[in-house]
Amino acid sequence: MDAAVDFSSPVSTGTTIIGVTYNGGVVLGADSRTSTGMYVANRASDKITQLTDNVYICRSGSAADTQIISDYVRYYLDQHTIQLGQPATVKVAANLVRLIAYNNKNMLQAGMIVGGWDKYEGGKIYGVPLGGTLIEQPFSIGGSGSTYLYGFFDKEWKEGMTQQEAEELVVKAVSLAIARDGASGGVVRTVTINSEGATRNFYPGDSLPLWHEELEPQNSLLDILASAPQPMDA
Repeated sequence: MDAAVDFSSPVSTGTTIIGVTYNGGVVLGADSRTSTGMYVANRASDKITQLTDNVYICRSGSAADTQIISDYVRYYLDQHTIQLGQPATVKVAANLVRLIAYNNKNMLQAGMIVGGWDKYEGGKIYGVPLGGTLIEQPFSIGGSGSTYLYGFFDKEWKEGMTQQEAEELVVKAVSLAIARDGASGGVVRTVTINSEGATRNFYPGDSLPLWHEELEPQNSLLDILASAPQPMDA
């Protein structure tokens, strides 16, 4: 007889989120798998949320917690923009995220990356991990998939990258995390933010590079069985 499911146990969530600065702006990226324990609740979720025209946030941890933080920050930034008559800076947006996360740190499970561009400081990336610390970084990685990427980024990230190099680095890193981390998967979404605005890109799962002898994506179990080696006749 199967053991009863304990619905009061903590829900395990997994994600890979990345923010990278380059010469002229920032690139944010994330996978699209939302998991509740061993169950994939959503395989095509959007973990990159717009806060203002020039600032976005990558969300990891509890989806409900990060969504309500994003909603509150977006509301406050709208008021801020109306009062000042100009868009909020990336630092202001990141500090608002930090303030809410820190003041509610005992009730929230939220790790976030805030990235964007403003006319005062250009492209900026801020990490806001569990607990509400605010860390300005040239690149930031978060979520369960990030544990596989620290050495990769230490080797691959460099000062003065072009926009194309930064975009390729983010897509490559997320696909590598998807290959290693069972809680990350689906498609890769990116947002590039610079002086010209924000541009979203989408990379389907079957277009991502395969790592470490991964199986190529198949349409069904029958496709896999059809390609399997057949037993030799006696």
